[in-house]
Amino acid sequence: MRYVRFLNEQPTYELTYNDVFMAPNRSSVGSRMNVDLTSTDALRIPTPIVVANMTAVSGRRMAETIARRGGIAVLPQDIPGPFVTRAISRVKAADTRFDTPVKVVPTTTVGEAMGLLQKRAHGVVLVLEEDRPVGLVSPSEADGVDRFAQVHEVMSTDLTLVSPDQSADEVFNTLADHHQKVAVAVDADGRLVGIMTSRGAVRTEIYRPAVDPSGRLMVGTAIGINGDVAGRAESALAAGSDVLVMDTAHGHQDQMVTALRIADRSRIQFEAATGRRVPIVAGNVVTRRGTLDLLDAGADIVKVGVGPGAMCTTRMQTGVGRPQFSAVLECAEAATEAGGSIWADGGVRYPRDVALALAAGAGSVMIGSWFAGTHESTGEMLTDHDGQRYKESFGMASARAVRHRTRRRSAFERARAALFEEGISHSRMYLDPDRPGVEDLLDFITSGVRSSCTYAGARTLSEFREKAVVGIQSPSGYEEGRPLSSSWS
Repeated sequence: MRYVRFLNEQPTYELTYNDVFMAPNRSSVGSRMNVDLTSTDALRIPTPIVVANMTAVSGRRMAETIARRGGIAVLPQDIPGPFVTRAISRVKAADTRFDTPVKVVPTTTVGEAMGLLQKRAHGVVLVLEEDRPVGLVSPSEADGVDRFAQVHEVMSTDLTLVSPDQSADEVFNTLADHHQKVAVAVDADGRLVGIMTSRGAVRTEIYRPAVDPSGRLMVGTAIGINGDVAGRAESALAAGSDVLVMDTAHGHQDQMVTALRIADRSRIQFEAATGRRVPIVAGNVVTRRGTLDLLDAGADIVKVGVGPGAMCTTRMQTGVGRPQFSAVLECAEAATEAGGSIWADGGVRYPRDVALALAAGAGSVMIGSWFAGTHESTGEMLTDHDGQRYKESFGMASARAVRHRTRRRSAFERARAALFEEGISHSRMYLDPDRPGVEDLLDFITSGVRSSCTYAGARTLSEFREKAVVGIQSPSGYEEGRPLSSSWS
């Protein structure tokens, strides 16, 4: 297989995403919609985006939303086993086309309903009686109403009901005809299936959901390398997890290899009993040797990245890490030669970075902090003194995360563990007013990646890796490409 080519000679120094650009090729790809974004890793998901297993980012809401649009979220390792099982079960029960709404009963107070509104991007709360929709409440109905009033007093009962079998364009046209914001899908007995906005209908035609062999939405589970690895792996597999992620900051260590082999044995037993092979991801590493060692120990996919994440302080504290583009490039080549693949984890701040990671050979790209400031992330919505909405994010090696991870240990052990942190414990991730939902960001990312493929003349991500031509640029070259929000004069 031919790998990404350099426009001039490949430099001997290490490269970040900011250090490189892609040169256009002659292309026969007439439209960005002719590009197939199916990931080139063992999961083969329709959209090559993985939501990082960060406590402040990935949960049930995020998992089902991203899976409907072809990606996959990984539930954090810090979540207790029963909660992981419950979250997976609820993701698997969710409809693959219609969104899961925020649901209340008629006696819920308006204040409580409006507090729940921030958990989804579609801007309405659905009122149910015995699982049948009877009304909806949006900020317009709640405006000026006493916070202790009950929703049945203010809700709109003018619902646009549709069949779950209706096509996306039929739902879109129905909403346009009725001048309504959301369509409510109900089954033959009038019970709720889900809701769909006009924009959701359009997205349903653009994206394919990531589904398991039974046609249910996909979700992954992270497992630490200490403690009862076999028990956690077996529990996650039994619950229906579609990928196991063996996760630690320093993946190229003996404990990871041992844990990986334990998880692989659990995976083999599960496959023998069910006939289904679930991929295992392990990391993080940044070298060829690290990649090959983890693949040899049983991983199907290796997670690449040490220090590039927005919440990570590893490089500044330890001097350890590697510029992400070079790390992805080397590890992807090693993985391909060994019959495996990699995920590029960290350092992504713009759609261009996702495109460059895929061009360098990543099977999928893992995103964390960028998704923290969305409705679907797990954090509580907060408002600063200027009225701007944000959510708090923190690194998984921060003192905050370590305190949570060691909560069952003695006070002394917890205090000792908290001394060794390599991450930010408190960071404000503001909602982008133009892209407040993870689907909005996904539109932004995938439209950029699709266009990158057309510039390279590639119809698939495998072709993209073969045809992409990369050049080196100075910091001023990078700045030249940044748009200006106001006049320079």
